[in-house]
Amino acid sequence: MSFWGQLGFQDSFSALGFELSVFHDHAMFVLVLVSSFVGYMMVCLLKSGLSSRFIMEAQALEAAWTVIPGLLLLVLAIPSVRLLYLLDEVGSPVVSLKSVGHQWYWEYEYGDSNELVSFDSYMVSSGDGQEVGYRLLEVDNRCVLPYGVDSRILVSSSDVIHAWAVPSVGVKVDAIPGRINQLGVHLMGSGIMYGQCSEICGVNHSFMPIVVESVSPKVFCLWLGN
Repeated sequence: MSFWGQLGFQDSFSALGFELSVFHDHAMFVLVLVSSFVGYMMVCLLKSGLSSRFIMEAQALEAAWTVIPGLLLLVLAIPSVRLLYLLDEVGSPVVSLKSVGHQWYWEYEYGDSNELVSFDSYMVSSGDGQEVGYRLLEVDNRCVLPYGVDSRILVSSSDVIHAWAVPSVGVKVDAIPGRINQLGVHLMGSGIMYGQCSEICGVNHSFMPIVVESVSPKVFCLWLGN
């Protein structure tokens, strides 16, 4: 979860979220460096009273301001393309979870066990008589996934376009009616992660949160068996 005054990303609970944070820091370093240099040069030009009316060409300078930006783009493009491929990798999933968006709640199905386990996940309101952790984010039935193993999440919708997004895990995928999108998740530790539907899906769009609880594989098997 993010806190008031937090400037960066939320703490990452997955390997993919960690890679996204590393790339963000890498890109910000390059952007701050370029912005500082350009700003410094603009200030120097504004304060300078010199002119270069008789210089007709400067091939070395032209080569430099062509090659250096190209190299900077490569420095940003290579890790970006690598990260795009990582986002599409599912690996060898041990657990498959199907998430179906409805107006306005989520339905989860676990199909790897002998029996199909499915349940609905509704937002808990303060008037339900239940203890509410985070307002507008807590649900009555949390989605449970094991950490330390690869998990696959299949996302679809039964009515309109939704989006299954959990910032702490570093995932966001559209839930489209008649189509199944998949994403791979590798959680790195136990914890509780909060997300929301990030697609404007109707009047109650703001009231279909997502809560993922990460537990050990042993606890997950016990939970799935019960």
